[in-house]
Amino acid sequence: MAEPGQSESSPATPPSLRLFFALWPDDATRDALNRTGKWLHQHWGGRRMRADTLHITLAFLGSTPADQLDVLAACADAVKTDAFELVLDQAGYWRHKRIGWLGASQTPPQHVDLVGALNAALQGAGFAVDARPHVPHVTLLRNTAGGEVPACVQVNWSVSDFVLVSSRTETDGARYEVIRRWPLS
Repeated sequence: MAEPGQSESSPATPPSLRLFFALWPDDATRDALNRTGKWLHQHWGGRRMRADTLHITLAFLGSTPADQLDVLAACADAVKTDAFELVLDQAGYWRHKRIGWLGASQTPPQHVDLVGALNAALQGAGFAVDARPHVPHVTLLRNTAGGEVPACVQVNWSVSDFVLVSSRTETDGARYEVIRRWPLS
């Protein structure tokens, strides 16, 4: 018997999730990022990101059928990279997107390896990946006017894992749920 709104001949569309892989900060790092966001907001204005949404995107997947979660887990399982220290020491502004961010002036080779291995596994499984060079950054402000880039206090992030995150949009902004974590060596 067909579900309401579907004919007998049309198969049910599998549910989909809006997904991305990310670096997810621990509480101390999240607090430091949130303080930096507050400080940057005093200089540039705009809308601050909520502390519970702060992260570094590694690979954005977008709307993905929920039945692909096992395939995504297998891709992440294939990634073998060492843990590393990420120093976020550079505030920046992307005028075209009106985004204020905190990034790394030097990207550790382990971060490059992580993104490369993850993208290779995803591409091998048939997922589209962003061909642009990865720029590790945490979005701290949206709809900001930006301005002269002030010197900022660096945030030291001990990266020991990466996560798969589901995102849903609600009236007060995005809500993120960590689906699974993968440790780094």
